[in-house]
Parts: sequence; C-alpha cells; structure tokens
Amino acid sequence: MTVRLLAFTDKGLALAQRLAGLLGGEAVRCGGAVTLVGWTADAFASADALVFVGAVGIAVRAIAPHLQSKATDPAVVAVDEAGRFAIPLASGHLGGANRLARRIAAACGGTPVITTATDVNGRFAVDEWARVQGFRLLDVGRIRTVSGKLLAGGTVTVASRWPVAGTPPEGVTLTDGQSAADVSLGLSGADTGALRLIPPIGVLGVGCRRGTSRESLEQALAALLAAGDVCAAAIREVATIDLKQNEPGLAAFCRAHGWPLTVFSAQQLQNAPGAFTSSDFVRRVTGVDNVCERAAVLAAGGKLYLQKQAGNGVTMALALAPFAPDWRWQDE
Repeated sequence: MTVRLLAFTDKGLALAQRLAGLLGGEAVRCGGAVTLVGWTADAFASADALVFVGAVGIAVRAIAPHLQSKATDPAVVAVDEAGRFAIPLASGHLGGANRLARRIAAACGGTPVITTATDVNGRFAVDEWARVQGFRLLDVGRIRTVSGKLLAGGTVTVASRWPVAGTPPEGVTLTDGQSAADVSLGLSGADTGALRLIPPIGVLGVGCRRGTSRESLEQALAALLAAGDVCAAAIREVATIDLKQNEPGLAAFCRAHGWPLTVFSAQQLQNAPGAFTSSDFVRRVTGVDNVCERAAVLAAGGKLYLQKQAGNGVTMALALAPFAPDWRWQDE
C-alpha cells in the first residue's frame, strides 16, 4: 500500500514522519511549494492511502472534489496531531481505511473512530471480506443491500463454486447454487442479481501472428470468455512466448485491460506440465507445439481451464491459479 501523509504544524509533521516510518509512506508539511489542493490532487491519483495529520474538516474539504466511488477511491484517514483519534473518512472497507486507522491508533496509543454500520454492530462486512481475500466486485451498489439485510437481522446466502474454509460468520450461509444467492463467488459474468465477487486467478495464454491488431485480440477474447462463461475480471495477466513480447497489438491489448504480460522461452513452454493441444505448424514457427495453453498454465502455476480457441490468426486459452478462499474478513 502506497501511503502519503500531510501535516500542517511542526508537531503534526513529527507524528506524520513517525507514521511514515511505520507504514512505509512519505510525509510532508503543507506550506510553500506544498499546497493542500495540489498535494491532495496528486496523492488521490497516485497513492493507495492518504493520511491527514490535522483537523477532519480540512481533510473533508480537500478530498471532496475528488471522491468518485468506494470501488476506486483511495483510503483516507484523518488523525489529530496528538495521535489521540484516527478517523477513516473514505473507503473504509474496500480501500482499507478502517484497517489503516486501527494501525495508526495502535501506533499512537489512540482510539480508532470506526463508524461503518457493520463494524459498529459487529456484523460481517462483505466488502471487507472481498478486500482481505483479494476478490474483485462487479456490483458495488449491491453492497448496501447485503449489509442492510445483515443489519436488519436477516440471513445472507453466499453461493460459491469453491469450498470456503472455516465457519461462516453470523448471519451468513454458504450454498453451491447460484440462482437465489445474495452474494456469488465465481468466474461467471452472468448477472443473477447477486453481488458478484470474482477472484482474479485467471491467466490468459495468447498466441498470434506477426502484426495482429488489438481489435483481433479483443474479438478472440470475447469469443473465449463467452464460450466458457467467464468474466474478464477473473483475468490477472497475459502470458505468451518471448517471440511475441514486442508485438504492438498485443502490448496495446494488455495496456487497455491493465494486464501485465509474462513471456516464456520455447524451452520453458515445452517443460510446462500437462497435456496440450499440439500443432506441427506452431512447432515449426515457434519451436514449441503449443503457445497459448502452455503459457497460461506455466504463468498460473495451476491447471488449464479453457482449451485453445483459434481464429483470425489468434489462439487463446485460460488457466486458473490455485485458489482456496476462507471466511477471514478482518485483518489479523
């Protein structure tokens, strides 16, 4: 987590610097070249968390123009310069502001002022579970529905395609059926009305002709995901052979989705474990009988999930990394 801290007095700066050492962050004092407006705009765009060492009112006015969504806003915490109170102001669960406030309060011997309803009432927070487990949320607006049901004393049903280790929190039941669930944990992009949690465990293996366009890759991706009923949010990276690492179309495709590109040599791909769709043509061109399936499995460290699909000079496959969710929803 990238943490930026801003103070307004010498005393506040001393605390900010101490906290920066603890959190691995960067602390500065407002004044001169460092303006409140400029610092906030820059930190909001580049940091995972902002900490204002000073009055809550200053922090609220500074961040107000930048707030967009709990799914994308960084964590924001205000702490008084004496370190008595640490107050999460934005992204308490998804951004980790509640957790950050607790860490700051513990370091200062102060009190974390947590105001989110699920925390105040000791109820399961599905968005914090998503953050702790590393899930991606497709329907952020449905968090309120799930939390409201729990706060009203109701039971929330979670449908998961995987076993979830441990005991479900109070008010939560686990089922393997997707249709009537309040929360679904899976790979599908189908909207059943549930709050959808997607683990980013997929690796997209790609093979392509020289000069393949980004548009051709997008079309191949859409076809693969539709055939396998997989959501693009499940993909964490793209993998291919090193011969393709400088393909402009592939680079643009990865940038557009924010996916890193992992490359392997033909020898590395040849040593990938498993059974793969073999092609003599691909072997003659690349030195290995299959690029997309082997690259996906090797990068994922798991198993092939969707076999090779080919068309318009593109081959794609999907492998899944090992995944074992549990019911931990608060950091230890």
